[in-house]
Amino acid sequence: MALHTTAMATVNRIYPFSIQRLSDVAGAEISGVDLRDPISAEMRDAIMAALEEFHVIAFRDQNLTKDEQQAFTLNFGEIEGHVGRLNSGEKYPIVHTVTNLDEKTGLPTETPTTHGNYFWHTDKSYHDVPSLLTMLHAIQTPPEGGDTLFANMLMAYEALSDAEKQALDGMRAVHSWEANRLNTGNTPASEEQKRERPPVNHPIVRTHENGRKSLYLGVHIGHVEGMDYEAGRAMLADLLDRATAEPFVYRHAWKVGDLTLWDNCVLVHRADRNYEMTAHPRVLHRTAVLGVVPV
Repeated sequence: MALHTTAMATVNRIYPFSIQRLSDVAGAEISGVDLRDPISAEMRDAIMAALEEFHVIAFRDQNLTKDEQQAFTLNFGEIEGHVGRLNSGEKYPIVHTVTNLDEKTGLPTETPTTHGNYFWHTDKSYHDVPSLLTMLHAIQTPPEGGDTLFANMLMAYEALSDAEKQALDGMRAVHSWEANRLNTGNTPASEEQKRERPPVNHPIVRTHENGRKSLYLGVHIGHVEGMDYEAGRAMLADLLDRATAEPFVYRHAWKVGDLTLWDNCVLVHRADRNYEMTAHPRVLHRTAVLGVVPV
């Protein structure tokens, strides 16, 4: 059985809610909580502890308005804006929609306005201070497929040889919105967007408060600092390919009403095109919380 399928392993802490591990890689399901209700500081801290243990948390059967999702998100910190633009030129709203629906016709399409979410990435790594966590609330889902895949970068780092770990120590990569648009084949970044989100550099190996280390990779990277451009990109592609191999991946199969949040510090993720994109809407509402500078 593949590691990303259901595996009922032990939960390591006692939580004030019912929680079930979904796989050995990442993922847990919390039940019996209505996120429309205000949560206490103790509940917030327990959710964050669960996020540290499981990296992906799914609350099933949630019926949230955008305002209610925004209110829930604010429990965890400052909500980030997005440099992306709608076809109209307007900035994305704070709670914005991730979808395969065409902006003009409202119909499902294989070529949505932006498709960067189908590439492995960690949210907002092109910021000086990237995202801590992201939330998606499933409004419409295909009858099958349309999953989101999460790759555990802690496990991927631990699988490297000692020589590879030593070689990567201190290496930094340059992330930018411009690189994202080039790497994904999306509409090129405008001059305004380049000014708004200039290139930033982050460590390729990220060290967390608990002392653990993880790879910090994804489609927002343009090149490796101080390394030949092509050689650096080849190295990054090889690392990402190995880090997103099946043993390190949890596949989340969406259900309408899911509110799923994940830890951007230790995961990369991408949407899967494993459904009939021209036949079935996939609509999710997204918020993201500001994190800390990677070290």
